[in-house]
Amino acid sequence: MNETEALQLFKCLSDKSRLQILKSLAIEDMYVERLAERLGLTPPTISFHLKKLVEAGAVTSYKSQYYTMYTLRREVFETTILDILREQSDEAALQAQRDAAYRQKVLDNFFAYGKLKSIPAQRKKERIILEEIVKVFEPGQIYPEREVNLRIADFYDDFCTIRRDMISEHLLERDQRGYWRP
Repeated sequence: MNETEALQLFKCLSDKSRLQILKSLAIEDMYVERLAERLGLTPPTISFHLKKLVEAGAVTSYKSQYYTMYTLRREVFETTILDILREQSDEAALQAQRDAAYRQKVLDNFFAYGKLKSIPAQRKKERIILEEIVKVFEPGQIYPEREVNLRIADFYDDFCTIRRDMISEHLLERDQRGYWRP
């Protein structure tokens, strides 16, 4: 179920009469007049709500003698909310563009001529800065502390703070052998 289908279904489910129709159809397939009698609504009202439910994909219909029977599409309701949330968003590309633009704005604000002007106070901005600096380290290669300090010093004089923050953000790891980028 994609995002648009989920929105349409949720809008349908927000109406009490439609929810009662779905509850009745969960028990058995029914036709308009039977639903109207059962729920105390007029047949045109039931038809209106059934049309919305059919459009949302929650209900289907079939002919049985001279009745149009309506049935619940159970597979629609077996989809969990988490399944819907895990689906790729229709706006994923737009969100990625916004993220890239924000990232670039932060880099532009805190870097001048390849040097870090200051360490951002906000953690999310600092993370972006640290992710940029850590690119000078090859993943998996072990560096002695002196080499790490020299590489970081190319960006900012207080290399100890940057190194410590990279470790706390798990952008660099360390042990007795040295430092490495995971």
